[in-house]
Order: sequence, then structure tokens, then C-alpha cells
Amino acid sequence: MQTLSEKWRGEGEKWPALVQGKRSRLGLNTGPAVIGNMGSRTRFSYTMMGDNVNLAARMESGAKALGVYTMVTDATKLACEKYGGERIVFRLLDKIIVKGRGQPVAVFEIVGLRENVPPATLQCLALYAQALELYFREDWDGAAQIFEQSLVLEPNQVSPERGIENNPSSIFIQRCRRLKFMRQHSTDSQRDGVFELKDK
Repeated sequence: MQTLSEKWRGEGEKWPALVQGKRSRLGLNTGPAVIGNMGSRTRFSYTMMGDNVNLAARMESGAKALGVYTMVTDATKLACEKYGGERIVFRLLDKIIVKGRGQPVAVFEIVGLRENVPPATLQCLALYAQALELYFREDWDGAAQIFEQSLVLEPNQVSPERGIENNPSSIFIQRCRRLKFMRQHSTDSQRDGVFELKDK
């Protein structure tokens, strides 16, 4: 996608800005799966099945809900760290429950290789981590204030022209406001800091 984007940008006004900045979302999960030709003798296809496959698919679709382009599970992050994963910069995004599962899973964004990540982005990630800690403690005001600081440093700034509708900081600012409103107008104050991803 990056190579294509560079090609399209090099062709000038032949392509609109939305096409020149086109990006795809990627979701990853790590674990055992059933892989091979499945079906009957007359009709079959090479595919994969299993809970880990379904969770990987939810990472891809859930990436949009959290405003990122790559989203992986904690299992993938841990597996990566066994094989030199210190080169990769991860950002803890949230703890979510995906459709069809009862147990929450920690999800991460792959930000990039450490040597390629700008200092401003590293500062953004540090602020985001502080805000997320306050968010999990239900300090909506404190979290929102720090998310506002990380928002201006987000590598993917909101830009309708480039097709970027949101980013993690902007999403959590909105969520903090909504949760604060709900707490003020509800007698049920029980929360566990886990976000339920209802879409597939």
C-alpha cells in the first residue's frame, strides 16, 4: 500500500488525495488454528477455522473502531517479543470483548520499528499510556485532559481529505465524555474498564 501510495502521489492530480493516501487495516492474532482444504469432494476451499482465526478477523474490523490501521492481540505481542520484538513499538489501545467471546483481550497497535518512530510519536504514546491508566481508574476528566495533549501529537491526524476520521486519542476523548455523562445520569456505577466491540 505504501508503494502504491507513493506511485499515485507521483502521478500528480490524476488521483484525488483520498486515493493517494489510501490505507488498509490489518489485524493479527497468534495461536493454533485448523488450516487446509475443507468441504466435500465436489466443493471445497482452502481456508482456516477456529477461535484464534475469528479473533484475528475481529482485530482487523476492530482497528477502525479504535482509529488505527494495525491491531494485534496480546498473544501476538508476546509471541513477537520472544523473537526480537523490542525493535517493534506497540501501543496498548484498550481491553475489549469481541463479538462471540466472553473474555476480554488486551489489544495493541503496531506503531512501527523503533528506529523509524519519530520522537513526537513516542511522546504521544507516553501521554496516551498515562491517560489510559486514568481511564481504567474511571478518572474521566483527568484522562480526557491528557488525551487532549496526546491528540495533537497523534501520527494520524484527523483529516477527511485523507480519509482519516479519527485516531485513538480522539476516540477516547469522546468515550470519556460519554462515560462521565452516563455516570452522572445513571444509578449503575459498576464498570470494569472493558469495552465491548459489538460489530464484527
